[in-house]
Amino acid sequence: MFNPQLYRGTKEENYQLAIKQLAALLEGETNKIANLSNASALLNQFLDNINWAGFYLTEENELVLGPFQGLPACVRIPFGRGVCGTSAEKRETVRVEDVHQFPGHIACDAASQSEIVVPLLKDGQLLGVLDIDSPEKNRFDEEDQKYLELFVKELCAHL
Repeated sequence: MFNPQLYRGTKEENYQLAIKQLAALLEGETNKIANLSNASALLNQFLDNINWAGFYLTEENELVLGPFQGLPACVRIPFGRGVCGTSAEKRETVRVEDVHQFPGHIACDAASQSEIVVPLLKDGQLLGVLDIDSPEKNRFDEEDQKYLELFVKELCAHL
């Protein structure tokens, strides 16, 4: 679902537009923090019914908070712990309809009800994860997953 004041196409068209906007924001820029910052700001503007969008970056066997939009968050997450740590450990997207049913969920914001985490992979290396939380249960579906994975693929080409 998209912010209807900004994006008026179909869900697919809106995601494609956001990916194009991301590519334009990243063109010619090589600074990782700048690119992650703009990516999180774009997602925060673009998606509706979310309360957090940002990145955790790989540091040895844990994730460390990176650029984000939302309330203050947990700073370090071990691989295998919570939704982010699980995604990092498995190197695959984890989509959770109800975070309260996810074993070991780390509650940084009590308002969060659902979550999607997409790993940032480049040349076989785990750079970190994209984490998006929503105050609405079942916020993220297969189409969101597909296009957020494409968004991350575009982003990783610039990291």
